[in-house]
Amino acid sequence: MTDSPVSDMPVPDIPAVADSDVFITRAFAAPRDVVWRFFTEPAYLAQWFGPATVHVDPASVVVDAVAGGPWNLDMVDTASGSRFPLRARLAVVIAPEYLEGVVSADAEEGDIRDVKLRIWLHDHGDTTRMTLHQGPFAPEFRQPTVDGWTESFVKIDAILAGGAA
Repeated sequence: MTDSPVSDMPVPDIPAVADSDVFITRAFAAPRDVVWRFFTEPAYLAQWFGPATVHVDPASVVVDAVAGGPWNLDMVDTASGSRFPLRARLAVVIAPEYLEGVVSADAEEGDIRDVKLRIWLHDHGDTTRMTLHQGPFAPEFRQPTVDGWTESFVKIDAILAGGAA
């Protein structure tokens, strides 16, 4: 992973949300620099990403948190061992406030291609408010994506509650 210098680029505003988008906002019980690590450091990303029925193969995680860098991982279905690669190219990285990338993934329902993912982290002292905007999605992918993120964020909460961060 390459350390990213603070960017001079302003953090983009949150865009209007369409029916085909995923929009999630929530708080984490940790400072922003800690939450940033969950999204940008491979060891952290491998611990929490994916719905409850999958885990991430730590060897598959490749993150270079700079514009143009990869943000890649393989989710593995815990019961069957089936692999679901997720590949992204980061477009904008403003540490520790904003990540933007374009994601493609293989899912049981079919392939997802070229979906924009944006994550804002807002500092609230000992807590961090995260806003996630991702889309557009075909109708069959939107709700499973919401569910997957929601279950993933529960994993972050559990890690933070255990003091592992």
